[in-house]
Amino acid sequence: MAQIIHFRDTHLLPIWEKVQRGERLTLEDGLTLFRTNDVISLGKMAHAVQRERSGDAVYFVLNQKIEPTNICVLACKFCDFATKAGRPKAYEMTIQDILGKLTPEIHEVHITGGLHPDWHWEYYLDMLRTIKRHFPNVDIKAFTAVEIDFFHKKFKLSIEEVLRQLKEAGLRTMPGGGAEVFSERVRKRLFSSKIGAKTWLDIHKIAHRLGIPTNSTILYGHIETQQERVEHLIRLREVQDETRGFLTFIPLAFQPGETGIKPTNRFTSAIDDLKMIAVSRLMLDNFPHIKAYWVMLTEEVASVALNFGADDLDGTVGGEKIAHDAGAITPMQLTKDKIIKIIRDAGKIPVERDVYYNPLNLYTSDVIGKIPYLNSLPFYHHFEKRQFKMLPVTPRRMGVLARNNQLDAGLFSLADYLSQKDTLMMLPYCIATRDQVKSVMLFSNHGWRELAGKTIGIVDDTATSVRLLQVLLEKRYGVKAEFRRMHSGVNSYDECDAVLMIGDEAMRHQKTGLQSFELVYDLASEWYQWQNLPFVFAVWAVRKSLTKEKREELSLLIQASLKKGELDLERISVAHAKRIGWSSGEAMEYLEGFNYHLGEREREAIGVFEGLLTSIEGEAEGTMDGSQHQQN
Repeated sequence: MAQIIHFRDTHLLPIWEKVQRGERLTLEDGLTLFRTNDVISLGKMAHAVQRERSGDAVYFVLNQKIEPTNICVLACKFCDFATKAGRPKAYEMTIQDILGKLTPEIHEVHITGGLHPDWHWEYYLDMLRTIKRHFPNVDIKAFTAVEIDFFHKKFKLSIEEVLRQLKEAGLRTMPGGGAEVFSERVRKRLFSSKIGAKTWLDIHKIAHRLGIPTNSTILYGHIETQQERVEHLIRLREVQDETRGFLTFIPLAFQPGETGIKPTNRFTSAIDDLKMIAVSRLMLDNFPHIKAYWVMLTEEVASVALNFGADDLDGTVGGEKIAHDAGAITPMQLTKDKIIKIIRDAGKIPVERDVYYNPLNLYTSDVIGKIPYLNSLPFYHHFEKRQFKMLPVTPRRMGVLARNNQLDAGLFSLADYLSQKDTLMMLPYCIATRDQVKSVMLFSNHGWRELAGKTIGIVDDTATSVRLLQVLLEKRYGVKAEFRRMHSGVNSYDECDAVLMIGDEAMRHQKTGLQSFELVYDLASEWYQWQNLPFVFAVWAVRKSLTKEKREELSLLIQASLKKGELDLERISVAHAKRIGWSSGEAMEYLEGFNYHLGEREREAIGVFEGLLTSIEGEAEGTMDGSQHQQN
């Protein structure tokens, strides 16, 4: 975040200095941000934070909104959607009605609606099961905390049991609706029959503990104060510190409709909307994403918000009724092409994502993949992009995008480079360790040989580390284990005998521990003790189809950036280190343990590892052939 900002409001300068040092903003800082008239500088601050986290990426999803009923037992003052049974606008959808709204092209179905007084519990479970049966590749994001609390009370089930059963039926994530504003004053005046902050937060914490990531929201622009907005953000930030379970934060601009609530203006102003986005990005330092929900902001304001700290536009959102019933003036649906144009016009990379923010498709060229971990900072902090755009993406997903010809270059996982040598050209730069790595860790309750036949959870991020683990188990210790891929954020590890973590999460848990796992193994140390060689986790590579001029330019950019980065380790790592709970000294020592240049020893290590991988794959193929022969 080396951006120079010329502040008109000098009260922002000390806040910007705190942000650059990785220090957490206070309630007073948040109020200063909301009160400033220097909106451009505020936006530049938030945009710098967003670019450090998301690079040039802006995410969207092909999704369908399903609101199964508007019949509701509550009567919240701000809601124009809900009604009572028997009234002219009341409706109820059958499961077949819901299926009729879905198509194989969508990646996410988003289900929320009224609290129906008569539906049975099995109806909700059947809804999810049937969707997954007919559309197995669609992720289900469903039921706000308000609905979960309603199920708990109506069906006499604990919150935990409600969530467990929904997860078994197909629930992947939860939306963040129902938070409104975490203020008892506002709750008593506008939605006294609805759950308050404590219940909403408790439900989301239970979901996170069960391995269900969630979104979070605020409803702003009605009777809340600026202080109540900031206090809301701080409470969310505290829960995120505890659980790491929120995927994104979504400011929802109040739509007054015919509610009778009379804010100062009928709709929030564009300035207020942009301030809300920017302040959220700056205050929520532990949130990966901030969403500009175009349905409530309008397309025009949402597009500007992409330079005010937001990195997500939501998606096509077919079928949305709640905001439009309250007077939202946006179209009922945005086409994929329109979303891509909005993002491109903002100078960003349109990234089609899944429910976990894994990139599925990119809609631009000249994209470089960036590993979003502390160990890659020396390559990227001073990188001069020029004609290229930067996409932070986990190692495994980077390999998938390269395989689909959607990335032009990147710091690729070694395993992905080895499997794509026909299309990728290696450059003389890498991430290699001399001995321990401290960020590729196996958390276990068993010794190495005791892991035979056991279940090892593998975070979805890893492509090379999982193969290194396999090599160590099978070739060094002579055992085989069952690997189970897991989402790389919130997970329940109860059914795992060990868990492999990489990157910043591994570093965080190396300090705090991981659930009840008692043993921690550093895979690079295990490799070094066995082979007396460094281990190369990633190598820089470019697509062979890239023009010679672009390859040469990129190589020079990497060389120049790395030279500056290696001389600037402490300063460039301080903010990142604080986010994962490490001191600047610890981060400095960590980075000094890497070699970023591909030398003879590193090339030798690559050859040894490739040979071991080939032998494992040959054995697996032989076993498979033998099994098939016996069956035939």
